[in-house]
Order: sequence, then C-alpha cells, then structure tokens
Amino acid sequence: MPQALRDTLLSIRELLISAGPFALLAVGLLVMAYLWLDPTPPKRVRLATGPAQSAYDEFGQRYRKALAANGIEVVLVPSQGSSHNLHLLRQGAVDLGFVQGGSSEGAAPTDSALESLGSLFVEPVWLFYREDSARKLTPAATLTALTQLKGLRLNVGAAGSGVPQLMAKLFDANNIDKSGITLSQLEQTPATVAFLGGDIDAIVFASAPESLMVQMLLQTPGVKLMDFAQSEAYSRRFPFLTPALLPRGVVDLARDLPPTDLRLVATTTEMLTREQTHPALLQLVTQAARDMHGAAGWFNRAGSFPTLEHSEYPVSREAERAIKGGQPFLQRYLSFWVANLVERMWLALGIILAILLPLSRIVPPLYQFRIRSRVFRWYGQLRTIESEMEAGQADATQLAKELDSLEANVSRVSVPLSYADELYALRNNIALVRQRLQGRSA
Repeated sequence: MPQALRDTLLSIRELLISAGPFALLAVGLLVMAYLWLDPTPPKRVRLATGPAQSAYDEFGQRYRKALAANGIEVVLVPSQGSSHNLHLLRQGAVDLGFVQGGSSEGAAPTDSALESLGSLFVEPVWLFYREDSARKLTPAATLTALTQLKGLRLNVGAAGSGVPQLMAKLFDANNIDKSGITLSQLEQTPATVAFLGGDIDAIVFASAPESLMVQMLLQTPGVKLMDFAQSEAYSRRFPFLTPALLPRGVVDLARDLPPTDLRLVATTTEMLTREQTHPALLQLVTQAARDMHGAAGWFNRAGSFPTLEHSEYPVSREAERAIKGGQPFLQRYLSFWVANLVERMWLALGIILAILLPLSRIVPPLYQFRIRSRVFRWYGQLRTIESEMEAGQADATQLAKELDSLEANVSRVSVPLSYADELYALRNNIALVRQRLQGRSA
C-alpha cells in the first residue's frame, strides 16, 4: 500500500475514533428526543361518519381520499349519526367523528377529553312534509311553525342521530304536547321510504345539503319543505342554532325550486377528536377540511368554513394554527412526513446542538493527542536507555541493540504528513543518543 494512502487511512481512523464518543452522544440524544416527542403520526385513523347515503358518509369518503394522498389510511366507522359518534368518541372506539351542535345531553358539553377541529359546515333542519297531509290542517297546505304539526305522523330520526334530542328541545321551547303528535324514530332510508309511501306525514333531517336524501326530497313532487318563520328567534334561544336562508331557485334554476325563499334553522357540525390523537394528524385533517369545506355553498360564502366560531368544545391548538395560518411553510416544498419530522424536531435539534457544540471542541485536541501519542510513547523507552547509559548499569553492546530495536520500531510508525516533523525529531534524538553511546564506548 502506498505510504500516502496509508497515512490518509490512518488519519481517518484516528479521527473516527476521536469523534466516536461525540457521535454516540449525539445519536443517543436524537433517539431520546424522538421517543419523547413522537413526531411520526400513526398511519391509520378511525373516523365515525353516519348512516349510508348521508352527508357524513359522503364527507367521510372525501376525507379518506384526501388523507390517502399523504399515506394515511382512514377507516370509516358507520354510525347512526351525531349522538352515536359522540358516544364512540367518549368510549375511545374512534379517533375522529362528525358531531352536530346540540347533540350533547346537557345544556353544555363537559367532555374535557374531547377537542374540536373547528366547525366544518352548516346543517339545516330539513322538515319535509306531504302536501296532502298539510292540506288537512290548513287550506294553503303550507306549514310555518312546529305547533302546526299536531295530529301528524312525524319521524324525528334514529336514536343515535342527534335529531331526536334537537327536536325535543325545540318542542319544549314551543310548549308542544308531544302526545298530540305520532312520533317515530326510524333510520333515514326506511323513514324516507315510509314517507314517500304515505305511512308518515312528515320527516326531519339535520344534514348538509350534499345529502342525497335531501337533494331527492327537495325535487320530489307533492313534498314541501317547512319554512321556519321564527328562525331568528330560535337562534336567540339556542346558541348552537343559526338562521339560514335557502334562496329561491338555488336547487334548480330552470324549475324555480324552491319557488320562494325559505327560512331555516341550522346547526354547525364540528369535527371532534380525542386528546390522545397525534398533533400532526390533527394538523393534516384540518388542512383537508380547509380544502374540502372552504368553497362557497348554499348557506355560506367561500372561505367561511372551517371556522373557530360556534364551537361547543375547546378548539385544538393544532387545528387553530392550521385554520389561521394555512399550510405550514415546509410542507409547501417537502413531503408531509419529512416536513412534519423537521417541524416537530427542530426545537429538540436546537437544544441538542447547544449541548454538542461546546463538547465538539474536545474532538480536535483528542485527535491531536492520539496522533502525537504514536510518537511520544517511544520517548519513554529512549529515556530509559539514556538513563542506563548515564548510570553505567548496562553493557554498551546491549544498549546499542536496544537502540537498534527502538529505531526499527519507530521506522514502522505512520503519522499524517502534518505531524511528520515530530516523527523525524524522534529519529534525530535516537541518533543523538547513539552518538553519545559510541563516544562513551570510545
């Protein structure tokens, strides 16, 4: 092997040995920081949606597609509706869920383990009724108040949908004796079939306009949508309700559906999550919500949703940052996983660098010591030979053999060129001692 290559490899080896403890400490600190911060989110999340063909089910499909682009698998968990989703979240059976305003049993929710990712969209209360049934109550066959439902057969939604609790609050506010109304709690699809077949006079949904059932009933002949003439009063009485206006012709301009403006009351649906859900996952879901619900709709202008308003639960800090600040800077240029790792670890990296930078000053002196020790360790043997020569305790011939052996060992020592002067200084010192020994022998 050429001497130059041997010296280079020697320099690299000594440098690695000198920096080894420093590198091990850096790796150890990085591993500890990674385990403590847990920057990598899980690749699977469970989302509670709603009944088949509902707006929640439709939005669940969209969220699954949006998060799949970043390598996150969204497992959709069908449910009976908003109240059922809230129950699944409290039980820990899901990580995320659509929950409608007013779904909690008490006056105000007290779940400290649940957080909100913001209000996503408006869910009007759609009260559809058969025109022939309404004509029995009023000649105009038009209903504008809940008190006019007396004597009708009304389906208020499945038990887990949240609509029965909402309607119970509205009935109590109107002092309605529910014994005068035939109430049922069928699920959405069988209730719609019974309604169209004439077995039910009226049916209530609380759903986004994207719901297939809502779209179909809005265009069904003989079916009318109740005009909540007191929508402003309802919004004053119930903080989770807001007035909404369904403009004339918004359903079908050519057919002029609806033929007049209709006043509705609406709740806002939140995306709720458990406190244990990974922060990076919350940020990604909120970003998907901005893209999905930010467009203009029947009841909102572009950019109105998602919003931090109308939230009954504490808003997650990650969701608040994503709603206000938009997409993080690093994610505009890097993949989600890399950008998230850097974003979550940058503070820990700063602390680690603050610790390691002072310690890194030890590496050059340690490297220098290891290289020079390859030369200096032979000075001990040279001094012993010189001491024996001065004391006259050994034969000159024996001392000369020891000097030859020492010189042979030194000739095999390799050091980088920058330290060659110390090696040649040792050889000169060996030669000097040999000259003195020869002088004494003469």
